[in-house]
Order: sequence, then C-alpha cells, then structure tokens
Amino acid sequence: MLVEFDSGYDQQPFRDLCASYPGAETYDPQDFRIEWGPIFHRGRLDGSARVLVVGQDPAQHETIVRRILVGTAGRRAQGFLAKLGITQSYVMVNTFLYSVYGQSGGNKHKNEPGIVLYRNKWFKAVLGLGNIEAVVSLGSLADEAWHAWLKTADGAVYKTLAYQHITHPTWPESSAHDNATRAANTKIMLTKWNAALTVLAPQIQHPDVPTTLVPYGDAFKPIELFDIIAKDLPAGLPAWMRGDTPWAVRQGADAAAKRRTITITIPDGVIP
Repeated sequence: MLVEFDSGYDQQPFRDLCASYPGAETYDPQDFRIEWGPIFHRGRLDGSARVLVVGQDPAQHETIVRRILVGTAGRRAQGFLAKLGITQSYVMVNTFLYSVYGQSGGNKHKNEPGIVLYRNKWFKAVLGLGNIEAVVSLGSLADEAWHAWLKTADGAVYKTLAYQHITHPTWPESSAHDNATRAANTKIMLTKWNAALTVLAPQIQHPDVPTTLVPYGDAFKPIELFDIIAKDLPAGLPAWMRGDTPWAVRQGADAAAKRRTITITIPDGVIP
C-alpha cells in the first residue's frame, strides 16, 4: 500500500520558523490553549502551491493531527478550492498559532506585535516561493491579518495579488442554534462564496485539474465536501482522521477539565 504523507519542516526557512516560535510570552494563556502546542500549516511548502488560504485558529482535530483546517471547516475549504481546480496545490496558514480560548481572545490579541510579527514571517516565507496566484481568507480575523501584512514593506508588493475574503466555513453552525436558521445562514454563506469563486477562477492559471466553475446551491452537496488528502498529514495517521465523521471532542465536567481533555473516538465501521 502506497500512502503519501507530509514529510514535515525540513526545508528552510520553515525549519527555523518551527524551531523558534512564540509561546506564553506572546500568546496569553488566559486566551489561548498554548498547552497543546503550536500548529503551523497545512499543504505545500515546496513552491508548488498556487493558492494561499488564511484561516483563523486550530481546533481539537487540528490539535491531534498537527495540521490546520482538517475538521469540518477544512473539508468545506477543500471543496471550495476544488471548484477552482485546486486539489493539492495550496498552502494554508492560520491567523493564530494556538487555539483561541473563549469568545473574545482573538479580537483581543489580533494586533499583538509578537503574534503579527511571527505570522508575517510565514506569509513572507510562503509567498517568497513565488508561485501563489491567489489568496483566500476565512473569516474576519483572517481578513484583517492579510490586510495588516499588505501594509508592511514586505507585504506591499503583493497588493495586486488576487484576493477574496469569504465567510468562515463553520459560520452557519456557530451563528445558529436551530436547523432552520442554520440552513438560512448556509444559503447566505454559499451565495457569498459563489461571488468569490467568480472573481478567483480567472486568476488561477495553473490548476491541478482543468475545470469549469460550478457554483454552489443553497446547501452543501456531498460531492462538494472533500476529505483531507493523505499528502497533507504526517506519516502514519489513519485514513479515518481525514474523513467526514467527527472523531475528536473536548469534554469535561467544567471549563478547566474541558480545556485539558480531548476525547478521540474511532468512527463506526473502521474496526473490522
């Protein structure tokens, strides 16, 4: 059995970026789950990436596999890229290295100099590889992070790069407590995603798969949700960690216990 995998951060400047990252001195432990460690990226770091995706912060699934955007948000983002013909030529980085703890942590620290400085080093390293044709940000904090980068001396040269800010992929769930509202919000989000796709599609000159843009409808279709590819994750992780069944959840009797505990459950049908 041949299974591709991400070999890690053996090339510069990514090796140094992963060896020297900000911790509690920069990320306030009251607002970030620094105890689970930093999570850096997902995708290509070899210069083959054509699209840069800027996310927000890692959640429990990302904490386990050590790559960003691998849960529901990741599968939806994967489907968005596929509509542009991009199935593997992407690279993803987050606004924050650590999972935000609480509702206001992200906004509270979005302009923290140490956070911004380190994030901008990743932008510079990824864009410096030279083949990015478009940038997509997921959510408002990611959008602000990108625009903050463009105001720097290093970032200013990328102001003409094709760019779209789209609603965060899990906004329909996070903004609604009932199925009807969730469905309505999904329709709103996908309408905005379609507008972004229309702008981005002509800018992708080197897709992995030649494709004709097919817009979203009012809800996600199963064929529009893509599993995370094995090439994106460290060697040896089981295939079910890339699939459509949630397998990690934060659990605990109180907030402190929940912060310390992630329960992993192998999905039904995996064990023979």
